[in-house]
Amino acid sequence: MAYQTYPAPAPQPGAEQPRVRPRILPGFGLRGPRREKHVLTVEDLGALSFPVGDDGVLIGEDVQSRQPAVLGLFRPNSYDLVLVGGVWTAQIIALRAAATGARIAVETARAHLWGPMAQAAGGGQPCVTIHQVGRLGPQGASVNSPVLVVRDLGVRPPRSRLSAAPWQTTLTLVPYLGPNAARVLNSADLVGVQRVSPQEAELIGRVLSLGPQEVTALPTLTDDMTLWTTRMRRQYVRAIAGQAEQQVLGGPRRID
Repeated sequence: MAYQTYPAPAPQPGAEQPRVRPRILPGFGLRGPRREKHVLTVEDLGALSFPVGDDGVLIGEDVQSRQPAVLGLFRPNSYDLVLVGGVWTAQIIALRAAATGARIAVETARAHLWGPMAQAAGGGQPCVTIHQVGRLGPQGASVNSPVLVVRDLGVRPPRSRLSAAPWQTTLTLVPYLGPNAARVLNSADLVGVQRVSPQEAELIGRVLSLGPQEVTALPTLTDDMTLWTTRMRRQYVRAIAGQAEQQVLGGPRRID
């Protein structure tokens, strides 16, 4: 609280002098140190920015802007991703999601590829669990305990038995496109595409309404690059593994 004093009226001869009482000014805190005001010009305002534009999981570097690429992975509604690519990229996303405190449930027939990552994640805590195909039960996702479900089920992934749930995100990994590719791609809220054949690029371009430039670029992508796309937005992202991630996963790979 700040205090302000007012001078008392001049005392009358022989009268007792009144005591000065402070007046409390409500709603104001203590006055801080006296400093000159900080003033920015209009030209300087552009320097006030944050390097990351959204909350989420850092999935790499935007190839065009060279800024961090952040994916808002967990939401108050169910969220479905499809990655046409390799296990390495899916595991980078899973590791970084686990680092934010999320639980990871992997449904796969290739447990030997996921076992080392599951053991290394979480610093000894069981934050990554591996399940046989068709054996994945309800995960109980919540705002305090979001869940990333990774479905590594080959080129013809069956429909998931899990019910859609808030704060539960599903990442379906497809090594290359199979006969039901159109259904898998159309069901996703977001699609990531790594290097594919020219024929696959043409199919992806038709389903996702990609332009000729993206269709031509897809067969030439490096092992660490992914095109993340919706029908409204495209972003090329380069995944850059840290030293600890490289020790667990090795270098980037498109084919496993």
